[in-house]
Amino acid sequence: MLDGFKKFISRGNMVDMAVGIVMGGAVTAIVTAIVDGIINPLVAAIFGQPNMDNVWAIDLGRGNILSFGKVLTAVINFLLIAIAVYFCILVPINKLRDLTEKAMAKVKKSEDVAAEEPQMSPEEQTVILLQQIRDSLANQEAAAASASTADAPAAVTPKKAE
Repeated sequence: MLDGFKKFISRGNMVDMAVGIVMGGAVTAIVTAIVDGIINPLVAAIFGQPNMDNVWAIDLGRGNILSFGKVLTAVINFLLIAIAVYFCILVPINKLRDLTEKAMAKVKKSEDVAAEEPQMSPEEQTVILLQQIRDSLANQEAAAASASTADAPAAVTPKKAE
C-alpha cells in the first residue's frame, strides 16, 4: 500500500500539477497587483466608486438584498484580470517564444548545412588543394602556349632573375 502511494505521488502528472499550482499562485499575485494597483483606480476614477457593489441593489426586506452590482463587479473584475493576463503575461511570453523558435531554427539550419557538407580528412583536403593548383598551373601554361603561338614572329627570351 505504501509503495502504491509512493508511485502515485512520484508520477509526472502529480509533480506537473504541483508546479502548476505553485506557479499559478505566483502569477495570481502579479495579476492581483496589476488589477488592484492600476486598473481598479482607473475604474474608480471613471465611475466615482472603487466597485459597483451598490449599483442596482434592491432591498427585498428582512436583510435580503438583491445586488446586480456585485455580479457586474465580478464580471468586470474577470474581464480586467483576463486583459491583464493576456497583455502583461501571454503576449510577452508568446513573443519571447517566437524569437526563441526563430533563433533555434537558424541554429538547426546551420547545423543541417554543416552536416550536409562532406567531412574530409586533412590529407584529402591537401590532395584536393594540390590537384587544384596543378590544374591552375596547367591552364596557365596552356594559355601561355596559345599566346606564344599567336605571337610567333616575336621571339620570347626568358629574363634573368635579379
